[in-house]
Amino acid sequence: MANILITGASRGLGVEMAAEALERGHRVIAGVRDIATQGKLAALAEQYGSQLELAKLDVSDEAGLADLAASLKQQGRSLGAIINNAAILEARNTSIEELDMNEVLKSFDINLFGPMRVVKHFLSLVTEPNGAIINISSEAGSISNAYPGDYPYGISKTALNMFTQQLLSAVKKQGIQVLSVHPGWMKTDMGGENAPTNPRQSAKGILDLAEGRIVPQGKFNFVDYTGKEMPI
Repeated sequence: MANILITGASRGLGVEMAAEALERGHRVIAGVRDIATQGKLAALAEQYGSQLELAKLDVSDEAGLADLAASLKQQGRSLGAIINNAAILEARNTSIEELDMNEVLKSFDINLFGPMRVVKHFLSLVTEPNGAIINISSEAGSISNAYPGDYPYGISKTALNMFTQQLLSAVKKQGIQVLSVHPGWMKTDMGGENAPTNPRQSAKGILDLAEGRIVPQGKFNFVDYTGKEMPI
């Protein structure tokens, strides 16, 4: 049993990962911007009681992240895994000529700086055996398969993949695994109804990676939810 912090846990892949982790017996700290969460997460809270803790967490609010981390430290809490899931998809299919740079800045603030802030303040809590930091990335972040459009999202995910590699180098001696994971094209608010992948299926694979049941063997730690190496 591990303590797992999941950001962006109120819906979509985030809430499915929380559900999967709880079912496996882990304790989950579900990071949400609005603590009065409704829907599936509220149902999970009722079902699992103290095994699930809702925490007010906005990845763009560094002071709030610092306060939450300090509170957990004061309580003597530890983490076995951090799953950086919170992300936004702005300026979808927008040409470079029409791109609003404020949307680019906002995307980097959430998709890249958000995980960096989370790791900055919570890394010292990852002290449980076989710790893991999972950064939810995307095939859109592959330089090899670059396509026009989705500039803010794709470029921010490419940068997130670089952060994964740097962080891995920093914590490898501590026995912490760090991965960028493409979760697949899923039926979520972001992915839409035409997506072929059930988010719970993706959540199962991501939890297998976090638990070390799947250990990727590729040169770079950018994989899909089954552990298959993704093109950088």
